[in-house]
Amino acid sequence: MKNKFLFALAVSLVSAAFLVAQGPAGAGDAKGGAPKGGAAKGKGKGGPPAYQPPQGPAPKLAWGKPDFNGVWQRPFHQNLEQPYGGPLPYTPAGKKAFDEYDAENGDYTGSCLPFGHNRSINGPDPVQIVQTENTLSFLYEQNTWFKTMPISDTLQHDPKKVPTWYGDSIAHWEGDVLVVVTKNFNGYTKLDTNGHPHSNKMVLTEKFARPDAGHIDYEVTVDDPVMYTKPWTLKKSFTLRTDWRIQEYSCEENNKGMYEGRIKPPDYMNK
Repeated sequence: MKNKFLFALAVSLVSAAFLVAQGPAGAGDAKGGAPKGGAAKGKGKGGPPAYQPPQGPAPKLAWGKPDFNGVWQRPFHQNLEQPYGGPLPYTPAGKKAFDEYDAENGDYTGSCLPFGHNRSINGPDPVQIVQTENTLSFLYEQNTWFKTMPISDTLQHDPKKVPTWYGDSIAHWEGDVLVVVTKNFNGYTKLDTNGHPHSNKMVLTEKFARPDAGHIDYEVTVDDPVMYTKPWTLKKSFTLRTDWRIQEYSCEENNKGMYEGRIKPPDYMNK
């Protein structure tokens, strides 16, 4: 079963500070370096109040576009078939790659390699969005990775660029919706914790809309003709966490699973 991919693997990768300062990565649990007032743990009187995101209309920047700046909480799905509602539309190659995946026999994240954009955006840890008129950046608490890209209606992807773990992203506006198209992946990452595959031919199309002050409507479409018979789409809602701050996350500290031999590096690290 794909759910055998131990979430404890992720725990073994984090720093001691992360383990002490933060609780479990549930949808309602407080994250980041801020006090844990966002999760109502108490019963009756004396319990901390439940976090309430800002209310009101979506804020706009000086140049008239929606403001996505802030620290955001996203729903975490270890298995993307859950929000999809059933098995993904695999090609034979995709089904074979998924069925043969075994995290205990060489998962790249256990070797502190980059998670990849889709797995990072889907993760349980906070992400901070930094937006200017011409650039968009994602600051992932997870492994302290970051990704930055231009916002432009004219720039095109360069097919001569070296393929990367997070791919080559360009954002553009479609009205008040910010669209991010990412190509040129190296194909070494997975789409989720359960190991759903993608190839270096994948194109990710993400859409960000701000329906109100406290939320982002997020949509991602995976188009990978090698692994899937058709493009498929997931939708989620992000929540603005004004009570959170992202903090340092080190994959190297306390990673006993690696040096004690329980986690094996993927084969391509030995080539």
